[in-house]
Amino acid sequence: MATKTTGKDFIRQIIRNDLELGKNAGRICTRFPPEPNGYLHIGHAQSICLNFGVAKDFNGECFLRFDDTNPAKETTDFVEAIIKDVTWLGFDWGNRLTHASDYFDDIYDCAVELIEDGHAYVDNQSGDEIRQTRGTLNEPGTDSPYRNRSVAENTGLFERMRSGEFDNGENVLRAKIDMGSSNINLRDPIIYRILHLEHQRTGNKWCIYPMYDFAHTLSDAIEGTTHSLCTLEFEDHRPLYEWFLDHLNLPNRPRQIEFSRLNLEHTHLSKRKLATLVEKNIVNGWDDPRMPTLSGMRKRGYPASTIQDFCQRVGITKKDKSIEMALLENSVRERLDADSPRIMAVLNPLKVTIENYPDGVTEELDAKNHPKNPDMGNRSMIFNKEIFIERDDFMEHPSEQFYRLKPGGEVRLRFAYIIECKDIIKDDKGNIIELICTYDPETKSGSGTSTKKVKSAIHWVSASSAIKAQVNLYNALFSVAKPQGEEDLNPNSMEVIEALIEASVSDAEVGDRFQFERNGYFILDADSDKGKIFNRIITLKDTWAKVKNK
Repeated sequence: MATKTTGKDFIRQIIRNDLELGKNAGRICTRFPPEPNGYLHIGHAQSICLNFGVAKDFNGECFLRFDDTNPAKETTDFVEAIIKDVTWLGFDWGNRLTHASDYFDDIYDCAVELIEDGHAYVDNQSGDEIRQTRGTLNEPGTDSPYRNRSVAENTGLFERMRSGEFDNGENVLRAKIDMGSSNINLRDPIIYRILHLEHQRTGNKWCIYPMYDFAHTLSDAIEGTTHSLCTLEFEDHRPLYEWFLDHLNLPNRPRQIEFSRLNLEHTHLSKRKLATLVEKNIVNGWDDPRMPTLSGMRKRGYPASTIQDFCQRVGITKKDKSIEMALLENSVRERLDADSPRIMAVLNPLKVTIENYPDGVTEELDAKNHPKNPDMGNRSMIFNKEIFIERDDFMEHPSEQFYRLKPGGEVRLRFAYIIECKDIIKDDKGNIIELICTYDPETKSGSGTSTKKVKSAIHWVSASSAIKAQVNLYNALFSVAKPQGEEDLNPNSMEVIEALIEASVSDAEVGDRFQFERNGYFILDADSDKGKIFNRIITLKDTWAKVKNK
């Protein structure tokens, strides 16, 4: 028997009420039904978390079912990518991995049943003719001239459609409902069309394929779905869903419930629009870290748990909503802050020579891996005469509020010493290429031998031991909150730089995450003969407030 949960969204409350009324004998079954015509995105994650979460909360079952009814757009690669994404999010469907194509024979039999009962007919009109006679929101549709064919004629034509006698688009099978209905979805919708294409699973067995609404309803009923959870765009389709259930002899009667889809600012959550970005090479594939796809977020370095946390924060409602990117990033930032070891990385290097440090001497300094978690331990950092700092940590003509390195000024090097800038070296164009500094040997971090204080500390790497690495700095793919098209693409969505990183990352493995101190959170994306490649997962602070205030 299912148990009650503490979830407060309206869907879980409906399910509790159904259980209290004794519906479905206390059984709960949901499903996540993706179409394998693209990669999953963050919007799908909400549906995944909802369907699998409801099943878990009520001791029920959840199917992962592929709606593979359109071989023109579906591939095995998409199927495999979807399976990988759902697994990555942490959900397990057990032995409940299914496909709509598993039920093609049953769905065909249901179509025949509708024909025999006088509820479906074969239409010879062209696609354009059907669209023209469908009517508008304010005007009813017009009956097809083939609407009143006999059962025998419709049965024969449908069998001939299946046997491959007709070309694509020559005939369709339509449900006979009501061409005058105020709901356009009930104006004799097409339930089967001809497609002479090889299917990724059934090969050339079929040349007719059921439409989504028909196959989806029947798959739900066949699998024993109790609650078919859909986004709001399917609300107008629910009368059709229920019409199929009313007019067919099916083993179960699912209940369709709609909830608002997730809309995330500064991106598209449409597989069609995302596919266009891929096809035009605007991005580097479906898993480009700038994409809102789950594979893109995984490659960028988002932990799967943060996606679940984000979906929980967004919640389930009936009202359409547009979610700020900051909410997603805050979920990621909170997790990474707790779990990521700290290291030093200089993204825009400026050489510093410490003139009074002994030549040829190398010193090992002790550095904490996490300021709040001593269990992460410490690491050794190499220190010597020549180091690199961030170029932004020096200013030749500073303001009064600039507390980092400046001419004649002092600053602490993290885990090391206090240094003072004595001289500036420039190239023949006037660009600063090196700083000459001195250090105070009595100010070694943690030694307790000096009481000297400075107002800030900066990070650094040793010139002799630092590792060169490619760093990909990712930003939002679109420059406006609600992008309309390619004209809204952010030209600065990706910047590739060469950085210097402390030697401790030499043993890092692909997938390891770090906080580059004062620079952000990064993940090791690749490690090859050409060197290490890091992706910036997210900045240290929320930058969206600045964007909104511009």
